[in-house]
Amino acid sequence: MNALAHDPHPHDDTQRRHAWQVLEAVPDPEIPVVSIRELGILRDVRRAGDDVLEVVITPTYSGCPAMSQIAEDIALALDSAGITPYRIETVLAPAWTTDWITDDARSKLRAYGIAPPTGQCGSHQPAADAGQVVRFIPRPVAAPLPSCPRCDSPRTERLAQFGSTACKALYRCLDCREPFDYFKPY
Repeated sequence: MNALAHDPHPHDDTQRRHAWQVLEAVPDPEIPVVSIRELGILRDVRRAGDDVLEVVITPTYSGCPAMSQIAEDIALALDSAGITPYRIETVLAPAWTTDWITDDARSKLRAYGIAPPTGQCGSHQPAADAGQVVRFIPRPVAAPLPSCPRCDSPRTERLAQFGSTACKALYRCLDCREPFDYFKPY
């Protein structure tokens, strides 16, 4: 089961619940068919000690160029919904993992033509438990190749370690011959 961001305290204030609902609709700027919550980028919406609403996000990797756009999209969504005051906190620990991608997002990625990550990295800890250390388990040397998102053939080959973004690799199906991005597990 994926470590899914959700509102862990539904009994808390109405503004927090409303913020979760609003942010559910914020798409990832690089893969607009999935939301930032579905990808596990949106980690928490909480009340800070100064009573300001904090939106906690974690980048898919520390150099992700989309984080400033994600922060702008979050701000626009919250402003449009009249949710103020707030601040956006970017946290790097625990590090984001593809284990946080929801099952729905994996299906949406496949339908969009991106092979979702295969296997698990072994990290299921939500960011709210920042005291925990993320430990990645090594993948077997002969990790299964991703299936083609177009024809579902398991006969694929890697063309390049990096695809359209650094978090994806470029593959080709040996049956339908179509190239596709594969969301690398980490």
